[in-house]
Amino acid sequence: MTPFVAEIIGTALLLLLGTGVVANVVLTGTKGNSSGWIVITAGWGMAVFVAVACVGDYSGAHINPAVTLCLAAVGKFDWALVPTYISAQMIGAIIGSTLAYLAYAKHYAACDDPAAKLATFSTGPAIRSLGWNTVTEAIGTFVLLIAVLHFAHADAATASGDPIIFNGEKVAVGLGSVGAIPVGLLVFAIGLSLGGPTGYAINPARDLGPRIAHAILPIPGKGSSDWSYAWVPIVGPILGAAAAAGVHLLAAG
Repeated sequence: MTPFVAEIIGTALLLLLGTGVVANVVLTGTKGNSSGWIVITAGWGMAVFVAVACVGDYSGAHINPAVTLCLAAVGKFDWALVPTYISAQMIGAIIGSTLAYLAYAKHYAACDDPAAKLATFSTGPAIRSLGWNTVTEAIGTFVLLIAVLHFAHADAATASGDPIIFNGEKVAVGLGSVGAIPVGLLVFAIGLSLGGPTGYAINPARDLGPRIAHAILPIPGKGSSDWSYAWVPIVGPILGAAAAAGVHLLAAG
């Protein structure tokens, strides 16, 4: 499996299970309806676990443009591969959220709340203040990336058991499958502690890909895709990734 395909599959699994758990909690008539924030945060944590476990040994399981950019910024990933990885992540995010929609299609039809339907695809703030919402996303992503940089401190051979190869060259670090449990617990912790203000995108592809899917899918009574907010879960995570890279480089001397 090439890293490009692996990033598509990993990000698709992340979004299928992640947006799927939100759909299970908020849509009308599901078995998990109204089961609450703990279920959502646990579901996202386990979605990350599954994605990293499945593709970590093939691509490093970035499954997040902020991770890819941060690793490149600290010299642990080849800048030439960044567009390939981010493209794969976006494709996977759209595929995964579309599959989640298909799994819950009858419940989307039964739900008469456009805001709830959008919430199953993309994030939104509890209190709308775009500047502060961006700060929240940056802080959450900073925590994510500081930890990921620690998890990925060893090179790819140490992290995953075998080098990750792309076009005949060893690809620098990501998360091997051995990182699946730590990073899943990390995302669970971020959701519990920092997810309340914005829904913790902490991943531009996680928000933008499903938002695009929401805009183009024939969802009954879906309402607006809230494009005026869409830049926040892109800019915030990039700022958080840049801050984490800066701290890492300063600490490394």
